[in-house]
Order: sequence, then structure tokens, then C-alpha cells
Amino acid sequence: MDIFEKFRKDRGPLGKYQERAEGYYIFPELTGELGSRMMFNGKEVICWSVNNYLGLGNHPEVREVDAQATKDWGLAYPMGSRMMSGETAHHKELEVELADFVKKDAAVLVNFGYQGIMSAIDSLLGRHDVVVYDAECHACIVDGVRMHAGKRFAFQHNDMESLEKHLISATKLCEKSGGGIMVITEGVYGMRGDQGKLREIAALRPKYNFRLVVDDAHGFGTLGETGYGAGEVQNCQDEIDVYFATFAKSMASFGAFLAGDKDMIDFLRYNMRSQIFAKSLCMPVVVGAKKRLEMLRTRPEFKNKLWENVNALQKGLREKGLDIGVTNSCVTPVMMEGSVEEATKMVYDLRENYRIFCSIVVYPVIPKGMILLRLIPTASHTMEDIEETLTAFTAVAEKLKDGYYKTAASAWIN
Repeated sequence: MDIFEKFRKDRGPLGKYQERAEGYYIFPELTGELGSRMMFNGKEVICWSVNNYLGLGNHPEVREVDAQATKDWGLAYPMGSRMMSGETAHHKELEVELADFVKKDAAVLVNFGYQGIMSAIDSLLGRHDVVVYDAECHACIVDGVRMHAGKRFAFQHNDMESLEKHLISATKLCEKSGGGIMVITEGVYGMRGDQGKLREIAALRPKYNFRLVVDDAHGFGTLGETGYGAGEVQNCQDEIDVYFATFAKSMASFGAFLAGDKDMIDFLRYNMRSQIFAKSLCMPVVVGAKKRLEMLRTRPEFKNKLWENVNALQKGLREKGLDIGVTNSCVTPVMMEGSVEEATKMVYDLRENYRIFCSIVVYPVIPKGMILLRLIPTASHTMEDIEETLTAFTAVAEKLKDGYYKTAASAWIN
């Protein structure tokens, strides 16, 4: 059989909608200047789907540094992997600054967040080791764990009883194999917005002797008094052995880093295949990241404005009777009951008639019969944006409750 034949028969859970949904629900195009209002389908919309938390992506100072670095260095420099020919003083300086900011001994840059955490998991785990991870961890963690040749367990989301049950099993296995245990969780879960129970997990370490890995992509730069993440909020940063964060959220760029004790970071530098055999991050990204980190450290007004908007949006949604779950971060999910068909019609209504653009999440990411509309507040949003959004969500929630979207004309775009 032709190996490609199966792709023609089964395009996957999202691919099966390609002909009807691409360009609108899937792979939509947002155009115009990056900000709280952008253009979609020929109309201005209030955009709640861009992870530009601190509004740095379009900040004049950041753009000036990005442009100057591109002029000075171009996108090619440095060529080759860092181990071979891609090392620079700027790369090393950024790593020192990142480690200092997140209160760790050392840090190492990786080219992309998804690839970086996968590669770290692969490098740190041997075949005799056991990994225990939260069942709602991001796909990059799940994919990294799948690469592990040894035993793996998924504990129920933020459920310490479930975690401890699996730690007991992991301990027994490691007593026989001579391996160790790694626990992986997230600082902030990107769909529901709740923080991982880092402090409660860390409290189990003396009993079960494991190492703790935390993906803090959504917490880095947004949580804590100084902004270094969920570990700061929960006062347990010292208990995190491998701290991971990406530049794609609060820093509005790309690339990522891992931080921890020097021995562990040195091991990753010499053993992460995705970095040893990949080109070094280009200079404009590195120099731009240094500027973004400087602003994150020294300009608290960005984070203050972000949280002013987060609190206003979340308070308003709750007062309107909308369910935003247990979020304790910037991520703002609005959960409703309804079918996939109702969800598509409601999102079409939001975009076309209320000028609101947000992400839609349905089964299989969340249970059948549920709709999750995810809002990402940023420092760039205004109170006018928030008020218009509250009005729109109140209206569509009432329509959904009254059955309007069951009988409305199909919202699929051809």
C-alpha cells in the first residue's frame, strides 16, 4: 500500500474540516499592525488571540532594537550550531541575564519552545527512568514524553492524590531498575488558565525523591511581583529543578530557554541533539530578547497594565454570569455548553456582527458538549475593548441559551 494513501482517507480530527473551515476557523489571517485591534476578513476586530501579553511586540523601542540588530547583523549571523561556530558574547550574556532573572544558577537558549522542551525531556531521561506528568500538559511535553523509552504515567490534572499514586508505582519501578523519577507540570495551563500546584508537588519531594520540571511559558513575565513566574507567586522557585520558558508570550518573539543548576545546564548544552545539530539563534532575535528582558525587568508598568486589564475583563465576565472556571492567571477561558455546530455559528456571529476575534476550543481538546472561548488579555487592550467584549459575550451567551445557534443558518465558510 502507498504510505500516503491513509492521508487521503483520513485527514485527522481537524483536517477533515479543511475544505469548509480553512481561512476562517482554521488558519485565519489577521492583518494590520499588531495590537488589540486588527483586521480580519476585511473588518476591524478586537483581537483576543495574540499572546503579546506585555504589548512589547509592537513597542517602538523594541522595534527599533530589532531593526537595528537586523541592519547590523542580518539574519544569517552567526552561522552553524553554537557548539561548532555559532557562539557569540550576546548569546552568553542573554543566558546569564535570564538565569539571574529567574533565580537560577545557569540557563541555556533553545531555538523554539516546542522543540526545546521536547529535547530537554529526551536528554534528561534514560531508559531506566520514570516520568510522571500532568495529564493536561501541553502537546510539546506529551510529545517529549512519548520519545522516552522507559515507563511513563499521567496523573489527573492538579490532583495530588493521583500524582502520589503514580509516584508510589514509579518508586517501586526505580528500586528495581536503578533509575530516577522526573515529574513534569506547568506553571500556567494555557487552556483553562489555572496554575500548576507547584508548591504541593514540591512538598512530596522528600518522600519520593524526584526531580521537578516546570513549563512556565504563560507565567514567565506575567506572574509574581517581579514577573519571573509561577514559582515566584507560589514561593517555591528553589524547588524547581528545570525551569523552562519561551519568548513567544510575554517577550513577543521566538526562542526559549531552560534554567537550573550549572551541572544540569552544562549537561543539556553538550547533549541536547536539537541544539547540537541546529543553527544558533540569529543575532537579531538574541539582541531583541535582551532588550525585551531589560524592559520586563525595569518597566513594571507593562505588567501592571496587563493585570489591570485582566482583572477588569475577568471581573466583568463573572458579573455577567459567565463561567471562566478557576483561572488564576492572565489566560481567560469562557466555558459554555453546546455542540461543535453551535460553537462555529457563535464564533461566526462574534466575528462578523460583534467584531470580536477569539480562539475557539471544542472536542477533542475539551469534553464533548462543551465550548471554550479563550481570551488572552494584553497590556495593549483598552477599557473600551473590554466593555465591547463584555457586551458581545453577554449577547451570544443568551443566544446560545435560547437555542438561536441550533436553528441559525450554517456558519461554515466555503
